[in-house]
Amino acid sequence: MENSSLFHKMVAFSAAVHQTTHEWTQTVRPAALSPVQYKILEYIAVHPTATPSEINDCMHMSMPNTSRELKHLTEKHLIKKSTNTNDRRKHYIQLSDQGEKIMTEVFASIENHFLARMQNNTSEDLAKVEDAIDLLQEKIFYDKQRKRP
Repeated sequence: MENSSLFHKMVAFSAAVHQTTHEWTQTVRPAALSPVQYKILEYIAVHPTATPSEINDCMHMSMPNTSRELKHLTEKHLIKKSTNTNDRRKHYIQLSDQGEKIMTEVFASIENHFLARMQNNTSEDLAKVEDAIDLLQEKIFYDKQRKRP
């Protein structure tokens, strides 16, 4: 397959992922949270040692806006800050107990959507999907923290 064709398939796949994610999450966001606040909580749930600058970068927000949203989430008792013991200038953002509870409920609802979508697949198909996800994670969606090219 030529690289251009592969790229276009990747763009279509990425768009489909975003659309499916939207469908699965549109009804699970707590009403007290703005869409941005929810996305920040979701990011922190997946990256439990997130820094404000990592959140800022991932959310495509300015640092003042990120700080404001983190302050709101702190006031709602959904996140907590901790300081790096070796570098007191570096802070980590983590879910509070209440934030963990909310995200556990949200992820359980999303899991139900996922399981409903997967219910008619054979165990062989499920294994192929899992292998495909692992391969995509390794080759395309690697973690920046691991500093892979």
